[in-house]
Amino acid sequence: MSLMETLQVPGPWTVADRNALPDDGKRYEVIDGVLFVNAAPRPAHQGVLVSLAMVLRDAAPEHLKVHVAPLDVVLADDTVVEPDVLVAPASAFSELNLPAPPLLAVEVLSPSTRRVDLQVKKERYERAGVPSYWIVDADTLELAVHELEASRYVEVARVAADETWTAALPFPVTITPRDLRY
Repeated sequence: MSLMETLQVPGPWTVADRNALPDDGKRYEVIDGVLFVNAAPRPAHQGVLVSLAMVLRDAAPEHLKVHVAPLDVVLADDTVVEPDVLVAPASAFSELNLPAPPLLAVEVLSPSTRRVDLQVKKERYERAGVPSYWIVDADTLELAVHELEASRYVEVARVAADETWTAALPFPVTITPRDLRY
């Protein structure tokens, strides 16, 4: 597997199957029974992830927690994902994972995960009822914001790098994407 691709292994795979894999430093996710093996993220990706998590953490109400990958989010017996950043009620976490959809899932685009984040994960988060899904392009620093309306994602904002936007969900927070560059 090169740094520019995500390997897909047809299944059916379950969360239990994924959990039995060796800890070899790769990111393994199972989405609808298909195993996705991801390369390590680039420094630009990780910088955006850390910066965004800090902005969210500083604005989050006390009862909500902000976490970064790798942290398992179990959406079904055949689906476990690791959003780059997520927000959920503190009470929703188990000792091992988040066994329910988060209030916000964020994916930072990488060359190796772009198609999966824009299509596969977006559709799966939508189906799971994740109220807000944000996609940040680590190269252009553009932010796309999707929110559920009648069980379907609607793009409610597309924020250019130099623009400032204030989210309503899952809590009020103001983001200027260029400030996420690490």
